[in-house]
Amino acid sequence: MSDKLFSTRDEPLVSEDLDVCRRVHEALCSELQIDRSDEPADRLGALIIELYRQGVHDENQLRLLAGGKRTR
Repeated sequence: MSDKLFSTRDEPLVSEDLDVCRRVHEALCSELQIDRSDEPADRLGALIIELYRQGVHDENQLRLLAGGKRTR
């Protein structure tokens, strides 16, 4: 049996992780003109968190993969 019961994807996000996700979420909601209180914003947030948990920690990469435009 494996000594590790949970994958790193199961670990809770710390405040620094959530800050990255929040900044990306706010930027994309603004860019895509999504009201942050609507359901599409909730789905976008869930996608951003899932991408982050999969190892995408760069804010520009998160924005691009979650549906944003490429930034310099």
